[in-house]
Amino acid sequence: MTKSEYLISSSHLELADTRLKKSERLKNVGQPLQLPGKALGIEVVGNTAWIAENTTVARSIDLVSGKTTKLYRGHQGPVSALALWHTDSRQILITGSWDKTIKLWDANTKDLISSTDAHSDFVKSLLVIPSANLLVSGSSDKLIRFWNLHVEQQPLQSAGSLSSHTRPVECLSSRVSENGDIELCTGDTMGIIRLWTLTYDDRRWTSSLKAEFNHHRTKISDLYLGSGQLWTASSDETVQVRNLYEAEKKPIPQPIQHSTAVRCLLPLYLTDLQEPYIMTGSGDFMRVYDVSSVDEPELLNEIDAHWHDITHIRLWMRELIDEKTKQKSVEPWIITTSLDSTIRRWRLSDLLVPKPKSTEPPASISPPQAKPGFSMSLEEEQELDELLDSD
Repeated sequence: MTKSEYLISSSHLELADTRLKKSERLKNVGQPLQLPGKALGIEVVGNTAWIAENTTVARSIDLVSGKTTKLYRGHQGPVSALALWHTDSRQILITGSWDKTIKLWDANTKDLISSTDAHSDFVKSLLVIPSANLLVSGSSDKLIRFWNLHVEQQPLQSAGSLSSHTRPVECLSSRVSENGDIELCTGDTMGIIRLWTLTYDDRRWTSSLKAEFNHHRTKISDLYLGSGQLWTASSDETVQVRNLYEAEKKPIPQPIQHSTAVRCLLPLYLTDLQEPYIMTGSGDFMRVYDVSSVDEPELLNEIDAHWHDITHIRLWMRELIDEKTKQKSVEPWIITTSLDSTIRRWRLSDLLVPKPKSTEPPASISPPQAKPGFSMSLEEEQELDELLDSD
């Protein structure tokens, strides 16, 4: 072993020991739910979370009880993306995988509706645009594909594509503009973001480039499009916002700096809550910013939330039933997933109370763990880490 290899190995062992100690310290923080594998995607509807796992399955979990309610088996590789589509008669779960396929499932019965050989490399992102019955997929093959959603189609039929990105397409977002145009935002691992207008003609979707953004230095890990603004998170350790339609009239806010790569964000003011906060996941920490003044976001709270990198932050409108009156109510909670293989549940009101900042240094390498059931080879684990951490 060379000296440099020894130093790397020693550093990994130290980080593994730190992670192991931290996992014990945080074992009850955030009402954790342990998963057999890592959550590579999540959607929350009502009290149910659908999880895309690196264990080759997707699962639905009752967020109140913490119990798995359904497993969707059929992929031959890690499930890396998912989305939900509601038809008049049923709810459809859509999953994408490293096996390069997109599968449609009846979310209630678990029946496999269709399987489509969709891309020539990993499926990394899925987006449903309900008003158009349109599915958009992004992949490590650098392509974005469009699919008209019809349950009776087996497999799905391609309805167009985009090939302008030169790196894997990491994330997607969309909105319908005031004049009714469908706008699609795409971000890749080079840090390039493009905004498109989509039109439908003769069973095909075509796109015209509306804007391009190059304000990040490397991978776009998350993005949200809405209210004339674009919020983005990146491996360059920043969260940034751009005013899409009045950039020439408004100053561009300064980047929100973090100490390590930002994997995810949640702008609450773009949700039904319309609260003036955004949440970010950077390393093990979740941060809450007050963006009442977007030009000068204020760090409100910093939560030492997981013992490995946070990968997703989602809003959970928790449905409650009073045992005496049987009346229903809704309370906002936050859901986080992490490479520590847990889902954690946080009451939003608790997160909005400022607390002293933690001095725990962020780390990026987890200790080895024995996982029940599915296991990955060392090469597959390294490939997963490289995929998740790639620039």
